Amino acid sequence: MSRPLFQRTPLLDGDDVNLKREEIRTYFHATLDCYEQLFETLRNDEAYYKKPIMLRHPLIFYLGHTATFFVNKLILAGLITGRINPRLESIFAVGVDEMSWDDLDSMHYDWPAVEEVRAYRKTMRNLVDQLITTMPLTLPITWESPWWPILMGVEHERIHLETSSVLIRQHALEFVQPHPDWQPCRKTGTAPHNTLVNVAAGAITAGKNKTGHKHYGWDNEYGLHSADIAAFQASKYLVSNQEFLPFVEANGYHTESYWQEEGRSWQKFTHAEHPTFWIKKGDAWYLRLMTEEVPMPWDWPVEVNYHEAKAFCNWKSAMTKQPVRLPTEDEWYRLYDAAQLSEVPLNAPATGNLHLDYYASSCPVTEFPQGGFFDITGNVWQWTETPTYPFAGFDVHPLYDDFTTPTFDNQHNLIKGGSWIACGNESLRSSRYAFRRHFFQHAGFRYVVSDAPATLPSSNYETDKLLSEYAEFHYGDSYFDVPNFPKTLAEIAVASMGNRPKRTALDLGCASGRSTFELARHFDHVTGIDFSARFIGQGAQLAQQGILRYTLADEGDLVSYKERALAGLGLDHVKHKVEFYQGDACNLKPIFTGYDLILAANLIDRLYDPAKLLNSIQSRINSGGLLMITSPYTWLTEHTKKEAWIGGFKRDGENFTTQDGLKEILGKHFRLIQGPQAVPFVIRETKRKFQHTLSEVTIWEKIS
Repeated sequence: MSRPLFQRTPLLDGDDVNLKREEIRTYFHATLDCYEQLFETLRNDEAYYKKPIMLRHPLIFYLGHTATFFVNKLILAGLITGRINPRLESIFAVGVDEMSWDDLDSMHYDWPAVEEVRAYRKTMRNLVDQLITTMPLTLPITWESPWWPILMGVEHERIHLETSSVLIRQHALEFVQPHPDWQPCRKTGTAPHNTLVNVAAGAITAGKNKTGHKHYGWDNEYGLHSADIAAFQASKYLVSNQEFLPFVEANGYHTESYWQEEGRSWQKFTHAEHPTFWIKKGDAWYLRLMTEEVPMPWDWPVEVNYHEAKAFCNWKSAMTKQPVRLPTEDEWYRLYDAAQLSEVPLNAPATGNLHLDYYASSCPVTEFPQGGFFDITGNVWQWTETPTYPFAGFDVHPLYDDFTTPTFDNQHNLIKGGSWIACGNESLRSSRYAFRRHFFQHAGFRYVVSDAPATLPSSNYETDKLLSEYAEFHYGDSYFDVPNFPKTLAEIAVASMGNRPKRTALDLGCASGRSTFELARHFDHVTGIDFSARFIGQGAQLAQQGILRYTLADEGDLVSYKERALAGLGLDHVKHKVEFYQGDACNLKPIFTGYDLILAANLIDRLYDPAKLLNSIQSRINSGGLLMITSPYTWLTEHTKKEAWIGGFKRDGENFTTQDGLKEILGKHFRLIQGPQAVPFVIRETKRKFQHTLSEVTIWEKIS
């Protein structure tokens, strides 16, 4: 690569505040420059709007998404008060993983022009640069620091630098073009014969604390984890294209015994015959790189998804009569430590094909020796047997509560080691990235031989305290003879509808989704929207799997385990009528309109700009439709700046209540037809501690 060394993720400590400020500024601009340059490999504007694969948005989304991410996090952190472009920010907010709440329907998007998105990115760049210039800076930077969302935005863009390069690689060749700064490796030769290297037993530690670590980290990196690892053997090299070929030629893709059930389903659905980036022309094999096809470099690492890697290991085990499998995450840490590796140097090239230091592609598996092995870090990511899970003491960051938690589903496996384009946080030993097992990244694998079974931690039970409390609040037991609150609200809403049409309803601020399901008993279709993907994940899980498991705090470290089935709640028959989306109530996409009922439950006093929602909500409700608002009116500056409160203060020396504010704002387009009515609810915190609250309910009919 012709570019200089791509800047490493900054250390969080230091002695000179001004130098650190400039280091972060340079890191920010270098990251945005590199990301925008990557998109220069697209041949024309059409390439931005054609989906490379159906499970992802077109690339125009990713050009805008990383800029919107900055804006959203800065608003949440209170560092800015207004949006740059609400229209674009509603379009570019969500859609990274094909979760059930992702909106991947192109019909829902009026994609902007490329130049408009570039101009938007420039405005965002200037805004963040100004913050870097003016914000007070105290060292070290911690995750409570106002500088954390700046680093979060930069590291998020570096993640998308890699994932966008994968999408470009999956694009049709007619839409991409070579670029002088994105040149692949041109080295290839004879693939080595892979051998097994002994790894002695040893202990590993992983995890970070929030105050004592020198690098930025994502939530799943924090906490404590240690393990004793039994001795094992590991392949000296990553599995090369050459080593993988006999599996293909042995009809491995069609031998069901090599594949797990999920893998067999993927193979039958895709009709895969070989790795996705392999191309056969006559008798010759070629490899698709990011912007070109080349004759097969047999000594490069094979790039496959987890299912293919696992099937290969099962085949090799059958061939060799040895216990061959993928390494666990802990075994990868043991490999890293045994090879005496360290982080990428600040001012020197990496010791592996990492951090864009060498090529815009993989390279021969023999090029980078590392402590008796090759490519423990770099070249391609390495699949592990380990589904992503939280370390003990895991906590979510309040500015990004859904970075990892949606992947705690035993459907996402950890990848380790980084690829040629893994930069910043991705290149660190501590990084913990996970993908759905059928997804493709710049990822391959090495195998281990061990009599010890792979220990796989489970994330089946939701253990997050807040989420568990809400799971119980929505789907669990009733306490003190207080009826289930979300169910009660749905019943009040339905009764108030009378003879009005019950075609579509919107549950805005749906949280875990109980009201969404309950409304679906009576409406043809109900949409649940919440800002938190963690909450809607519970509703989506029930709709997809019919069951939700969680733990409840009893006392101290003691918990009880709960399980709720949709069928047991009498709601199984309506699951096809609900859908869940992540969204900002103050900046909803235009598609969310035409509702006969909108329920906004315990929402308005948690919004950063409630008046913005209330002033526009009439555009989303059909004439004669109803708006139901419930709230305890618990105005807190941590959620809503005082100047944005719509009530709960003195005006002209007199009390001005939230009811007064609602009547003032909604009176232009609505009339109050029911309430105010106090509806109680109880939230269980522990076996002996509960919150008892009254929520005020008002129902408004749209008149204009």
